[in-house]
Amino acid sequence: MAPAGGPGAKRGILERLESGEVVVGDGSFLITLEKRGYVKAGLWTPEAVVEQPDAVRQLHMEFLRAGSNVMQTFTFSASEDNMESKYFEHAEEAMWAVEVLKELGKPVAATMCIGPDGDMHGVPPGECAVKLVKAGAAIVGVNCRFGPSTSLKTMKLMKEGLQAAGLKAHLMVQSLGFHTPDCGRGGFVDLPEYPFGLEPRVATRWDIQKYAREAYRLGVRYIGGCCGFEPYHIRAIAEELAPERGFLPPASEKHGSWGSGLDMHTKPWIRARARKEYWENLRIASGRPYNPSMSKPDAWGVTKGTAELMQQKEATTEQQLRELFEKQKFKSAQ
Repeated sequence: MAPAGGPGAKRGILERLESGEVVVGDGSFLITLEKRGYVKAGLWTPEAVVEQPDAVRQLHMEFLRAGSNVMQTFTFSASEDNMESKYFEHAEEAMWAVEVLKELGKPVAATMCIGPDGDMHGVPPGECAVKLVKAGAAIVGVNCRFGPSTSLKTMKLMKEGLQAAGLKAHLMVQSLGFHTPDCGRGGFVDLPEYPFGLEPRVATRWDIQKYAREAYRLGVRYIGGCCGFEPYHIRAIAEELAPERGFLPPASEKHGSWGSGLDMHTKPWIRARARKEYWENLRIASGRPYNPSMSKPDAWGVTKGTAELMQQKEATTEQQLRELFEKQKFKSAQ
């Protein structure tokens, strides 16, 4: 299958999804641009759009070349409301947003930052999906906070909830590019490695091909990524679903499917890796002999009224940091 740009006709997202077409989303902006030195981690990340527009444009082009159909604007935390709330950990908040957006007369896609345990008030994923569709969302799903396998578990529960309620909607998933089997309800933000030590958890391109195939089998037709998803991860989605889409992305011109380019290597044991079975079944080592395979999340739970759980825009004071350190020491000693 030769690389190509894909169908040229302009069609709306609902028209594409209703025809059964796969829509490939884009990937990570905040974490990717922070790694590249264009963003300071924190709430004011969209300043890069003003200060470094070429860097943002370049990343958009890379996702497009890798096979994305959708380019989202880099506006995360660009409003005061968003700074005060981590938007859409609660089904009720998401419903309000859907109801407002429906007034514009445009198709509404609503995704939540939840895992299999549901939202922060314990509303199960299936019930969350039902609430969103009843509010008017045509596309529902999850994004961020959890890795590929965990996100797909949540999508399965959402699909089952919709089926049980006799409702229909298009499904959308945009997982992290990190593995998070040890996360609780809060997702990867509770991991002690968040946000600057997550690299050992990065999914391989082969992990993402598996994610794309499993999502497709589940009935998800909008498949993309969130934090940690690099352009090569998007290319993996596009390559895995090339038979269904009918074309390969331009970035595949420089990439052999399932390591096929290794068949020209000078070492025979490396040439032997030029096959799908090798990469599908490889048990990847971390190279960190004294590290555990999983972490214990700093999940303090969601306790209404607890001061240290309150979100704030101001920088944390030295006194607050000392109090937090003491609490962490106490929790570790238990």
